[in-house]
Amino acid sequence: MAKDRQQNFMSGAAVLAAAVAVTKVLGALYKIPLGNLLDKEGMAHFYVAYNIYNLLVILSTAGLPLALSRLVSRAHALGRENQKRKVFRVALGLFLCIGLVCSGTMLLFPQQLAAALHDSQAAPAILALSPSVLCVCLSAAIRGYTQGQGNMKPTAASQVIESACKLLVGLVLAWLLLRAGRPSSAAAAGAIAGVSVGSVLSLLALSLYLLHSRSHRAGTDRADSRRSIAGELLRIGVPVTVGAAGMSCITLLDQMLVMSTLQNRLGLSEAAATALYGEYTFGMTLFNLPSSFIYPVTISLIPAIGAALARREEETARSQTETAFRVTALLAFPAGVGLSVLARPILDLLYPAVPETAAAAAYHLSVLGIACIFVCLMVMTVGVLQAYGHEYIPVISLLCGGGLKVVTNHLLVANPEIGIRGAAVGTLSCYILITVINLIAIHRLVPRRPDYFAVFSRPAAATAVMAVVAAGSWSLLHRLLDGSRLAVVCAIALAVLVYAAAVVVLGAVKRRDLEALPKGEKVADFLRIH
Repeated sequence: MAKDRQQNFMSGAAVLAAAVAVTKVLGALYKIPLGNLLDKEGMAHFYVAYNIYNLLVILSTAGLPLALSRLVSRAHALGRENQKRKVFRVALGLFLCIGLVCSGTMLLFPQQLAAALHDSQAAPAILALSPSVLCVCLSAAIRGYTQGQGNMKPTAASQVIESACKLLVGLVLAWLLLRAGRPSSAAAAGAIAGVSVGSVLSLLALSLYLLHSRSHRAGTDRADSRRSIAGELLRIGVPVTVGAAGMSCITLLDQMLVMSTLQNRLGLSEAAATALYGEYTFGMTLFNLPSSFIYPVTISLIPAIGAALARREEETARSQTETAFRVTALLAFPAGVGLSVLARPILDLLYPAVPETAAAAAYHLSVLGIACIFVCLMVMTVGVLQAYGHEYIPVISLLCGGGLKVVTNHLLVANPEIGIRGAAVGTLSCYILITVINLIAIHRLVPRRPDYFAVFSRPAAATAVMAVVAAGSWSLLHRLLDGSRLAVVCAIALAVLVYAAAVVVLGAVKRRDLEALPKGEKVADFLRIH
């Protein structure tokens, strides 16, 4: 029984990870050409709008979907059909109210929001994004409901729909506007309008699925009162929202401080400061990629652990936690180190139309590559703490890390010899502190917690071997192929093969981890993992 539940947990994570892989491919086909089209000024406008949108989305959806998922998974495990449905109805009403407020803020005050972040040209992009928050809120309610029942497929399908629309609509609009001679701010608004179209169609697809798949089976249980359910949703969701929104607020504050420091303390114009910040965003695009594959694990982990604890199956919860830690390490370590070691050749490969911007962004990515390891660990540790009911710990760690980020960036960016490069160092410092605090909290508060040395040492050793091969093979192939971009592709492929071999040889992956995945037993037999 425990093995079946472990398979359900990892199968759900695998479904979401597959969707993330598809959406990230679509995202790459969107953002990489977009970077080549808009260059650093246009991408800066794009990210100013997107960071505001991200804050409002986090305020709307960071905590309540998690709370909804936990309450639904608990009711589902206990067979309480009426409770499940009432929890969903109460949550949907909350999401509707929050979404209307947040979308209205972007719709009514785009100029004021853009001015607050010292980029007045970002207002059209903010306006184009305004409908998305409401749609995302309503989609989050449906996703939380289905995830709580262990069904990750609606979430996966809606994410793919959203990304495909973003690519088709956003990229085409940006290209058409630039071709018509419109400024980069208008092209950025066109590009980001694809996000709005994608969120609308994603909500429509989820709504149709919910109507088609709803159960008409009558429940025999007596559901809790609306007031009780709303109180429980807020009790679980508010601490998560505060922590996540705090980090997003700090990111916006950090952006505002960086832009303000570049203009007021270093004497740069708004256009020059925007261009420098745009270089930084080129590194941020790849920095955000690895953690996207960790979120599916946590989305599947939280309701799985919640259900296991409701059934008093502590050993199942412990096994799921350890597997999640090991999967995170196996994915995060090579991804982050690879981005850091091959930062310049990767950016040159992806952005041939803007070589100067790619070269300037290489330093940022070399630092942010290491930082993204700690982002992945942060995501996982936050998920574990939330699953065990310690929602307030991530709030504290996020605020501590965010405060360090703001202070570090403010001091370093103001130094003329460092300038915008200080932003990447501040980001690295921030996530290291958050991860350390969370790991200490798990060690002290979670029963039968994972052995950190056993979980992290072997993936770290395999990653070290991979890093040497990646750097050495690129240096050699770069000379042999006379600077061809094929050199970095071959170096990455060789590094992946070496890492996979090192993982098997060093025993970094366990048979039970593979058995929890679809067709995992056959893979374990083929690799002779016992």
